[in-house]
Amino acid sequence: MQKCIKCNSQFGWRKIFQSYKWTYGPLECDNCGSIHKIAIFGRFTVAFLTMLPFLIVQFFLIPSDNVFLTIGGAGLMATVCFLLSPFVVRYKERL
Repeated sequence: MQKCIKCNSQFGWRKIFQSYKWTYGPLECDNCGSIHKIAIFGRFTVAFLTMLPFLIVQFFLIPSDNVFLTIGGAGLMATVCFLLSPFVVRYKERL
């Protein structure tokens, strides 16, 4: 999980996830007040983790002719990956 660059205080999962709003808002440290901004690589990571399950299901794991099962499985995998993304996304200090 990401930590503050200045004071090494760890950000919570909820705080990082809430910063994902439509524009990937800044993240403020509760301990020292420094502002962190999501890195461009972090934005790509969130998008990739959300789309990867759909690509895997579409090209490799199409289980049956049931479209609802295929889309539902991919949707479930995408949701899990999206919820786990705060553990891998990195922020940098905004100057």
